[in-house]
Amino acid sequence: MVTLNINGRDHQVDADPSTPILWALRDNLDMTGTKFGCGAALCGACTVHLNGDPIRSCITPISAAQGQKITTIEAMESDRVGKAVQDAWVRHDVPQCGYCQSGQVMSATALLRTNKRPSDSDIDNAMSGNICRCGTYQRIRAAIKDAAKTLA
Repeated sequence: MVTLNINGRDHQVDADPSTPILWALRDNLDMTGTKFGCGAALCGACTVHLNGDPIRSCITPISAAQGQKITTIEAMESDRVGKAVQDAWVRHDVPQCGYCQSGQVMSATALLRTNKRPSDSDIDNAMSGNICRCGTYQRIRAAIKDAAKTLA
């Protein structure tokens, strides 16, 4: 058994310590907001926060998260910055298929926690590991700027 602190609550996970966080979330805890994309940390669909930093949960083992704080998309609605990002996502009609959006929101939230007024370059750098097959990058950038204004 591995104890993981997820969204402020401890959860017992009966899984091998090498199991990626993604699969512990989805298969053991039925938290399906975090998506599987590529399995190689290349697309960003599986992004969660570990102690506030965005990580790729598809390659990070649960053993690396013991004693740490994992935050998932399920917690964003009750998080001031995460909620501002989600509201801006809706205002700018960001999602098309929506598959990558939980990872996009998690990366955008991490950016706005550390950079209250991101430039286009800052946004591009922070979001570069998140792929949107629908190509909504301009709307993502606009929504991040909007969320930043809302939070100011």
